[in-house]
Amino acid sequence: MSEREDSRHSLRSPRSASSRRRGQSLASPHVNRPRAFDNAAVANAYARWAPVYDLAFSEAMRPGRKIAAAVASRHKGALILDVGVGTGLELPMFDPASRVVGIDLSEPMLRRAARRVAASALHHVAGLSMMDACHLAFADATFDVIVAPYVLTVLPRPEASLDEWVRVLKPGGEIVLVNHIGTTRGPLAWVEAKLAARSAALGWRPEFPWRILADWLAGRAGLALVERRALPPFGFFTLIRITKR
Repeated sequence: MSEREDSRHSLRSPRSASSRRRGQSLASPHVNRPRAFDNAAVANAYARWAPVYDLAFSEAMRPGRKIAAAVASRHKGALILDVGVGTGLELPMFDPASRVVGIDLSEPMLRRAARRVAASALHHVAGLSMMDACHLAFADATFDVIVAPYVLTVLPRPEASLDEWVRVLKPGGEIVLVNHIGTTRGPLAWVEAKLAARSAALGWRPEFPWRILADWLAGRAGLALVERRALPPFGFFTLIRITKR
């Protein structure tokens, strides 16, 4: 890799005061929600996960990553924001003609992503940055597609983060989510409730309810839910596609 390419993939931690102010002013509807946790808890959890993340989650989450990348790649030549890029497992799955910017709150995870980009010569990856999903250091209407696989369940303020993604999305653009949606009844609901008590240590919110997304969408006339479907093999994860008019 050349010096120019190496600098392109370096980890950056933006300090834009205007971006921080913009994110802090975002309104968030009041809903009954599961146990919350803060960015420090999430960052600490994923610092612990980083060394074993690929081994633990690569295969189980591969189908959802492939589908999310395939949906994003339908936008030919798109500039794609990959929120919660982690160790970069989905980066090789995007169309090489696209340009992908990956962000994550965890520096240890991003360092592994940077090594993956270098080792696999992923030239379509335009950059990797350490950034809070709720406070993006990008201009309005920058990206054609926002991809966020397995991210909503780790966000302390999911609605505020979604608002920020909409801000940086171009009109006509698309948000592609893959997420576990909590079960409201049955044995799985009981399991999720038990896991919720340890959500900060896990780094994710296992009982994330659909109502959070539904209420958020209901208050935003410029958005449209175009697809919601359970993904194979067991329907544990859901594909959600939202377009911005």
